[in-house]
Amino acid sequence: MEETVLDILEDLTGSDEVRNDKDIDIFETGLLDSMGTVQLLLELQSQCDVDVPVSEFDRNEWNTPNKIIAKVESMQ
Repeated sequence: MEETVLDILEDLTGSDEVRNDKDIDIFETGLLDSMGTVQLLLELQSQCDVDVPVSEFDRNEWNTPNKIIAKVESMQ
């Protein structure tokens, strides 16, 4: 699952920083914006079979690759 999430993040951000530093804050660094967030949620739903409504998305809980991986794994 980790590789799938990292592939999605790398594709959406266009950067391998998400793979090299899994504690990087993807919002604070500007790697992902609000449009990217929506795309992230759609890709996670499609590729990882997890459903996170935008209304329930909290950036503080999804702001690093490690947190995203942990959230996805906990939802499966």
